[in-house]
Amino acid sequence: MEQQARQPKRARREAAEEAVAEAVEPSAQVVQAEEDNDEPGITRLERLCATVDQKGAGISKADLNALLDHGIHCVETIAFMPLRKLHEVKGIGETKAARIHAAAKQLVPMRMVSAAEMLQLRKNMVQITTGSAKLDSLLKGGVETGQITEIFGEFRCGKTQLCHTLCVACQLPISRGGGESKALYIDTEGTFRPERLADIAKRYGLNEEDVLENVTYARAYNAEHQDKLLAEAASVFCESRYAVLIVDSATGLFRTDYSGRGELADRQQALNRFLRKLQRIADEHGVAVVITNQVMASPESGPAAYMGPQVKPIGGHIIGHASQTRLFFRKGKGETRICKIYDSPSLPEGEAMFAIDAGGIVDAPEGK
Repeated sequence: MEQQARQPKRARREAAEEAVAEAVEPSAQVVQAEEDNDEPGITRLERLCATVDQKGAGISKADLNALLDHGIHCVETIAFMPLRKLHEVKGIGETKAARIHAAAKQLVPMRMVSAAEMLQLRKNMVQITTGSAKLDSLLKGGVETGQITEIFGEFRCGKTQLCHTLCVACQLPISRGGGESKALYIDTEGTFRPERLADIAKRYGLNEEDVLENVTYARAYNAEHQDKLLAEAASVFCESRYAVLIVDSATGLFRTDYSGRGELADRQQALNRFLRKLQRIADEHGVAVVITNQVMASPESGPAAYMGPQVKPIGGHIIGHASQTRLFFRKGKGETRICKIYDSPSLPEGEAMFAIDAGGIVDAPEGK
């Protein structure tokens, strides 16, 4: 599996070397890079090989490989990162780092916009259907791309089933609530089941083999491995068009690898770095980042003690601040489940009932 994980990085490096070797004239290189860049929102690193006059940084083949080895796969990453982080790249000094950073700012402009422009941008943002019309209505269209959506709840409440449904739904045409793109699934608990994707594909009338080919799967075995997989994900997102990144669950391995109060501070710092990388991926590639979260018992005193078991998401304020939209799933009667808007900057508080069947997440039967 490690060999498979390194393949995208190797292919990316070989493609970069070919682009540099064939680029005799800087102007021709820029034009070729623009023609090869068929992914919206992604500016390839090869653009930095052009001269400063051509909005490049004049970097060499060795510099390009050094950036790739450091986990930098597109110009957007450089534009969004602090300048001091470039100094950590082997062979990149202060002068060259400043030149690369300046070129990235030109290629990826980050300007101020009016609220009216921002509203228009949000109206054009793609939203992925959950499979349930009622749940989509609660979310004002579905799971939003370009942000982190957290789903937490007890076991058997539908978190993983929604993740499987999104892996298929994101491949639907935009007119049907999809993104016409692929999905990447990082599994930390061993709950991913490709046969579920096949069942959900039948529901939508999609070819099972195509659906399975369009879902990239990675199993994380510890917190450090989970963190390293994000670097591989950034490379994969530069190679093809993806709409959804799922981490199921984002906190489980941190919860087991860091135990006790003595490691609590280290756990929270590591979790914070992981979530920051997720947000960076959402910003750079515009994918919908969906993470699931576990819960823990929250013993209450007073009147709340008589209202049944109380639970709250783990991760504390770190994960609370990192997620834009937080959804609380709980069990209902039979196969029905209830989703509550726990926190969101734009969605009002509310609840919606949905169900789980062979086709994934669906509307709950009437009268339930």
